Amino acid sequence: MHHISIISSSIRTGRKSHNVALYFQHYLNENRLATVEILDLASYNFPIFEERLQNQSDPSLIALEFKNKILSSDGIIIVTPEYNGSIPASLKNVIDLLYDEWHRKPIAFSTVSSGDFGGLQALTHLQFIFWKMRAWTFTANFPVSKVQEKFDDYGVPTNKKVTDEFAQTFIHEFFKCIESSQK
Repeated sequence: MHHISIISSSIRTGRKSHNVALYFQHYLNENRLATVEILDLASYNFPIFEERLQNQSDPSLIALEFKNKILSSDGIIIVTPEYNGSIPASLKNVIDLLYDEWHRKPIAFSTVSSGDFGGLQALTHLQFIFWKMRAWTFTANFPVSKVQEKFDDYGVPTNKKVTDEFAQTFIHEFFKCIESSQK
């Protein structure tokens, strides 16, 4: 069974993307598809990036814990909103904190917006950033437009059948990516 970490990247008050992270956690657990944990950047409270973790002389325990969670994951699902056409600073901060840890790590994206486009500009930025970091990014994504209408605060979708069907395809293909990376 795969171990999946879900990075909930928004630390904003009233965030809605976290509801999508909760949904994936429930979906993977309910269907017994993987062991899963949410790495909620709001609970980590990382300082502003000053140096890669590997170059720090006295790294914080929380940064080392985060690094180990990334390393021990078979794959990562990043759930992020789109802010002003890009990703939140909290996510860019933690991406830059690590480097070698992202190398060949299978990563999938769920981009979220309150508007009609589901965070597709954030997706473009993430694909490029992780390509430069030499991660294995999964090209299919799980965009959520009008997130405030599609998930409640507990991660329950308003249309469970349609959302689960979309998630089933997304997760199935992502697991194929993980399995091919392990060969």
